[in-house]
Amino acid sequence: MADIHNVTEFFFLGLSSNQEVQRVCFVIFLFLYMAIVLGNLLMVVIVAVSRNLGSPMYFFLSSLSFVEICYSSTTAPKLIVDLLAEKKSISVWGCMAQLFFMHFFGGIEMFLLMMMAYDRYVAICKPLHYTSIMNRQVCTVLVGMAWMGGFVHSLAQVLLIFRLPFCGPNIIDHYFCDVLPVLKLVCSDTFLIGLLIVVNGGTLTVISFVVLLSSYAVILFHLRTQSAEGRRKALSTCGSHVTVVVIFFAPCVFIYLRPTATLPIDKMVTVFYTVITPLLNPIIYSLRNAEVKKVIKILYGKRN
Repeated sequence: MADIHNVTEFFFLGLSSNQEVQRVCFVIFLFLYMAIVLGNLLMVVIVAVSRNLGSPMYFFLSSLSFVEICYSSTTAPKLIVDLLAEKKSISVWGCMAQLFFMHFFGGIEMFLLMMMAYDRYVAICKPLHYTSIMNRQVCTVLVGMAWMGGFVHSLAQVLLIFRLPFCGPNIIDHYFCDVLPVLKLVCSDTFLIGLLIVVNGGTLTVISFVVLLSSYAVILFHLRTQSAEGRRKALSTCGSHVTVVVIFFAPCVFIYLRPTATLPIDKMVTVFYTVITPLLNPIIYSLRNAEVKKVIKILYGKRN
């Protein structure tokens, strides 16, 4: 590592250089991160303790909530601490670790959303075979595949960057280590690496997004033959899924489909999918799901 890295640490510029703004952001992001952890942890606990939420859909939802906690924890705690720190620094090893886990858990979430779409497809389009196709063993294997897919995706991202030479400067115009801001600090030609990153990250994101939207289009087309009550229930569930897919994938497509270009708005966009999306997921699924709301009321009633 010493042969190619003259730089041993990086410094973040953060969200703002204004100290008053940083103090306000500290309070806001501390509250948001606590809400992310508590909201998603509540979803995991609800699915774990409730017998009424034992279907594959809730198994995937519980897995997604757990991943959301891990995903936001790769950037939010460091951001919160740095908002009160005079120097926002991170070692090269720490930077690579943050980059790896960011894409690791982000990749898992991407694959989990695809599997949740497949689950809804089987439930709506093949209801008579649903229990045999989506049994617990199959669901466990699918979740394992999501973790493996996230690992492969993230490892490829890190390997593309890790061996590149960092000779200086070491100032990252961001609040965490991500591919494009770090790539700007490399003191060699990064055109080919940028294209490979687009192939690995951007293209995968776009293809996943298109596949997800197409699968829900097929589901909606199939719903024409369902009863009014069946359509209402299916649309309510699928509506939650589509909402989550759009708010997660749209910012990712915007960021990772550009090989080496960065824009001033990128920081705000990344805040959206690293903080806001993990916060909204449990809210969307609980508010739009009658069964989840019913279990929450039962648990709240027992507590009182």
